[in-house]
Amino acid sequence: MEKDRPPKETIGPAGLGEMSAFATVVDAKGFAAAARRLGLSKASVSRLVQRLEDRLGVRLLNRTTRRLSLTEAGRTFYDGAHRMLSEAASAEAAVTQLAARPSGTLRLSVPMSFGSRHLGPLLAEFLALCPELSLDMVLGDRVVDLVEEGFDAALRIGTLGESNVVARRLCRVRRVVAGAPAYLARRGTPAKPSDLADHACLHYSYYADGRLWRFRDAAGEEDEVEIGGRVEMNNGDALAALAMAGHGLCHLPTFIIHEALRDGRLLALLPGWEDAVPSHLHAVYQERRNLAPKVRAFVDFLAERLTDPPPWERALGAQDIAAPRPV
Repeated sequence: MEKDRPPKETIGPAGLGEMSAFATVVDAKGFAAAARRLGLSKASVSRLVQRLEDRLGVRLLNRTTRRLSLTEAGRTFYDGAHRMLSEAASAEAAVTQLAARPSGTLRLSVPMSFGSRHLGPLLAEFLALCPELSLDMVLGDRVVDLVEEGFDAALRIGTLGESNVVARRLCRVRRVVAGAPAYLARRGTPAKPSDLADHACLHYSYYADGRLWRFRDAAGEEDEVEIGGRVEMNNGDALAALAMAGHGLCHLPTFIIHEALRDGRLLALLPGWEDAVPSHLHAVYQERRNLAPKVRAFVDFLAERLTDPPPWERALGAQDIAAPRPV
């Protein structure tokens, strides 16, 4: 009834479903043919068109038992509806196309030393595989907030404490205590973790346990030591350079010092001991549902190439890594 109709200013634009039903009736020249095209019942199509007319407050179609024709208002509305439905179909096709392939800009947060040493060649290959993708990568060891800082994904090393991200484990990150031959000749070689208390240790300032270095042997026994030393930095490459120059012992990932271990500039120490808590490289992103193709492609790509043992350890022998490999 007229008194039940909402005030005209509160009525929103016609819904696409009603509009599509009306346009299909016009194109098919009848309700029965339109119902077959739309996969609906004739009564459902009729209700949609009637609801559209009620919302607009005008008759769009002249209906007789033999003939269906557009009113003047119907002709005007059909032209606009046809354009709108065409634009909606184009927009849907564009979004569907985006959802099917990696495109747009992928914004990444990556640890400084790992990114500069190992991610460059991998990214070159990845970008060649995804020619419609652009990359914005930020190098740094600070843990970023993916949502607040606008990152699509990040690489993280160590134990993850966040519950609002999805993490995919990639490969083991092994840390090794190492020293230069000249330093060891001058200060002696530690045989067990507690011996480190008598040495100059080069400390990485972002370690979760601070200056407490914790180890575990092959039998599962743990030992820990509060290290000393007058050098503390937030960059592993700089610490490695100091260790190679004989200024102390470092406790760094093999992805930083693998070359120095291989050519003898650094010697791995504490045979039979490894980190008490194993560490891994993870790819983290915001959510799994409707994951953007660019993020899925990047994570899948890394998962195929960064497997255990990781590439930087494959050229090292047992003598180069003193700690036992995990089973």
